[in-house]
Amino acid sequence: MAKIQMKTPLVEMDGDEMTRIIWQDIKDILLTPYIDLKTEYYDLGLVHRNETDDQVTVDSANATKKYGVAVKCATITPNAARMPEYNLKEMWKSPNGTIRAILDGTVFRTPILVKGITPYIPTWTKPITIARHAYGDVYKNVEMKCPAGSKAELVCTDKDGKETRETIYNFECDGIIQGQHNKSTSIASFARACFNFALDKKQDVWFATKDTISKKYDHTFKDIFQEIYDNEYKAKFEAAGIEYFYTLIDAVARVIRSNGGYIWACKNYDGDVMSDMVATAYGSLAMMTSVLVSPDGIYEYEAAHGTVQRHYYKHLKGEETSTNSVATLFAWTGALRKRGELDNLPELMNFADCLEKATIETIEDGVMTGDLYLLSTLENKKKVNTVDFLKAVDERLKKLLG
Repeated sequence: MAKIQMKTPLVEMDGDEMTRIIWQDIKDILLTPYIDLKTEYYDLGLVHRNETDDQVTVDSANATKKYGVAVKCATITPNAARMPEYNLKEMWKSPNGTIRAILDGTVFRTPILVKGITPYIPTWTKPITIARHAYGDVYKNVEMKCPAGSKAELVCTDKDGKETRETIYNFECDGIIQGQHNKSTSIASFARACFNFALDKKQDVWFATKDTISKKYDHTFKDIFQEIYDNEYKAKFEAAGIEYFYTLIDAVARVIRSNGGYIWACKNYDGDVMSDMVATAYGSLAMMTSVLVSPDGIYEYEAAHGTVQRHYYKHLKGEETSTNSVATLFAWTGALRKRGELDNLPELMNFADCLEKATIETIEDGVMTGDLYLLSTLENKKKVNTVDFLKAVDERLKKLLG
């Protein structure tokens, strides 16, 4: 069978630890035998980020702006313990934070549902998509330690040099301060991304902040969402039979009691926390799709979990691992499908659909990695290692492709 051809390269962002091993396995077993895979490769592994003073992360984001579609492996965001382990020059920032700041946009994360895996919250019969604003807030913050006797102020200097000041706190003891920001243009693009995604999926949008406490910061998010909805989307939503619903972030109680099947729009940090909560409640962090959609129509697909450090250390010792690769697989299929859509390559889109179907069929046939084996209610389930799972997917993919 002739390999499927590509016109435009994907931007490929390699990563760290066990996910880096899986990344190569996926390419070798499930992609390159079927596709003449064209990628512009960037090594975002921590070793290379350190060698390039993190310039490679910036370069990969700019390449994504150029080509339009990227696929990213999970990467290490170093903490103090990683400094000696990797002999780092400095504690480099989150590559995801750097990339999202350059691309802007919204991260949409949706659980992957399979038979035999019952959500911890049994009323959740339909997937909840978390729409996470991908710019600013705590991820672009500045911080200071303040010695006792310090006066901390918030100062804004306008274009004419006029200063506006607000006292944050007069420190009678040692303390800390943090400055956050966001932009009205980014908030507006976040709102439109959520509303457009809702129209595409025919699902309601819930948006939650804490505007009762944050009467300027969070309230601005609320006001921009409402203005854009009223002026640009209300009639479209009514015609589609869907609604926009605003509530406080305390909406988590309403979410827990729901049946799912909607888009939950969250500010950056809220979305970070809630997407992990939702993914885990549906079964596993490795069973969730994740895509960053920028206001310019740029897409970056990734796995919404970490680098699986514990399994990597087992792998280095030569021990067998049973690591779930589904989220990484679906990052590849999402990117390939979008590339096929943009380049009018139906064969590439069909391949992505078949690979996802083969993955789900494998699990529903009872062949799965250790994390799902512990959760599955299937009677004929079988735990397999990391590579054997991919080989089992390949068996079903061959049949689907004919």
